[in-house]
Amino acid sequence: MAMPRPTVAQLAYGSCTVVFSTLTMLLLSQTSSGAGIALVAVVALALGLLVAMTVPLSGRTRPAPVARSAPQPPARVTVPSPAAARTREAVRERAAS
Repeated sequence: MAMPRPTVAQLAYGSCTVVFSTLTMLLLSQTSSGAGIALVAVVALALGLLVAMTVPLSGRTRPAPVARSAPQPPARVTVPSPAAARTREAVRERAAS
Protein backbone atom coordinates (compact mmCIF):
# COMPACT_ATOMS: atom_id res chain seq x y z
CA MET A 1 0.00 0.00 0.00
CA ALA A 2 1.49 3.33 -1.05
CA MET A 3 1.67 6.16 1.44
CA PRO A 4 -0.43 9.21 0.56
CA ARG A 5 1.36 12.45 -0.17
CA PRO A 6 1.43 15.02 2.64
CA THR A 7 -0.92 17.96 2.31
CA VAL A 8 0.14 21.60 2.42
CA ALA A 9 -1.27 21.91 5.94
CA GLN A 10 0.76 18.92 7.12
CA LEU A 11 3.97 20.34 5.69
CA ALA A 12 3.32 23.79 7.14
CA TYR A 13 2.38 22.63 10.63
CA GLY A 14 5.17 20.07 10.80
CA SER A 15 7.83 22.52 9.61
CA CYS A 16 6.72 25.27 11.99
CA THR A 17 6.67 22.80 14.87
CA VAL A 18 10.22 21.64 14.13
CA VAL A 19 11.62 25.17 13.86
CA PHE A 20 9.86 26.65 16.88
CA SER A 21 10.34 23.64 19.14
CA THR A 22 14.05 23.48 18.26
CA LEU A 23 14.57 27.13 19.09
CA THR A 24 12.53 26.86 22.28
CA MET A 25 14.33 23.76 23.55
CA LEU A 26 17.76 25.20 22.71
CA LEU A 27 16.96 28.45 24.52
CA LEU A 28 15.45 26.73 27.55
CA SER A 29 18.13 24.04 27.92
CA GLN A 30 21.04 26.43 27.17
CA THR A 31 23.05 23.49 25.89
CA SER A 32 26.22 24.03 23.91
CA SER A 33 27.47 20.45 23.50
CA GLY A 34 27.10 18.58 20.24
CA ALA A 35 25.24 15.70 21.90
CA GLY A 36 22.72 18.07 23.50
CA ILE A 37 22.06 19.89 20.23
CA ALA A 38 21.65 16.56 18.40
CA LEU A 39 19.21 15.35 21.05
CA VAL A 40 17.17 18.57 20.77
CA ALA A 41 17.11 18.25 16.96
CA VAL A 42 15.93 14.62 17.07
CA VAL A 43 13.21 15.42 19.61
CA ALA A 44 12.07 18.42 17.53
CA LEU A 45 11.89 16.30 14.37
CA ALA A 46 9.87 13.63 16.18
CA LEU A 47 7.50 16.29 17.53
CA GLY A 48 7.12 17.83 14.05
CA LEU A 49 6.34 14.42 12.57
CA LEU A 50 3.75 13.77 15.28
CA VAL A 51 2.06 17.12 14.64
CA ALA A 52 2.10 16.61 10.85
CA MET A 53 0.51 13.18 11.12
CA THR A 54 -2.29 14.33 13.43
CA VAL A 55 -3.34 17.37 11.34
CA PRO A 56 -5.64 15.58 8.84
CA LEU A 57 -7.55 13.59 11.46
CA SER A 58 -9.81 16.50 12.39
CA GLY A 59 -10.50 17.65 8.83
CA ARG A 60 -10.98 14.34 6.99
CA THR A 61 -13.36 12.43 9.20
CA ARG A 62 -16.15 12.48 6.62
CA PRO A 63 -16.42 14.28 3.32
CA ALA A 64 -19.31 16.69 3.11
CA PRO A 65 -22.18 15.53 0.91
CA VAL A 66 -22.47 17.33 -2.37
CA ALA A 67 -25.91 18.74 -3.16
CA ARG A 68 -26.93 17.63 -6.61
CA SER A 69 -30.09 18.46 -8.49
CA ALA A 70 -32.13 15.84 -10.27
CA PRO A 71 -31.07 15.33 -13.87
CA GLN A 72 -33.16 17.31 -16.29
CA PRO A 73 -34.69 15.51 -19.27
CA PRO A 74 -33.37 16.72 -22.60
CA ALA A 75 -35.40 19.50 -24.14
CA ARG A 76 -37.32 18.55 -27.26
CA VAL A 77 -37.52 21.19 -29.89
CA THR A 78 -39.65 20.71 -32.97
CA VAL A 79 -38.23 22.49 -35.96
CA PRO A 80 -40.50 22.56 -38.98
CA SER A 81 -38.93 21.46 -42.21
CA PRO A 82 -39.04 23.84 -45.16
CA ALA A 83 -41.33 21.44 -47.08
CA ALA A 84 -43.88 21.45 -44.24
CA ALA A 85 -43.84 25.25 -44.13
CA ARG A 86 -44.62 25.45 -47.85
CA THR A 87 -47.44 22.95 -47.48
CA ARG A 88 -49.03 24.92 -44.67
CA GLU A 89 -48.89 28.12 -46.65
CA ALA A 90 -50.43 26.45 -49.67
CA VAL A 91 -53.25 25.02 -47.57
CA ARG A 92 -53.95 28.37 -45.98
CA GLU A 93 -54.13 30.09 -49.36
CA ARG A 94 -56.57 27.55 -50.71
CA ALA A 95 -58.73 27.67 -47.61
CA ALA A 96 -58.85 31.46 -47.60
CA SER A 97 -60.02 31.79 -51.24
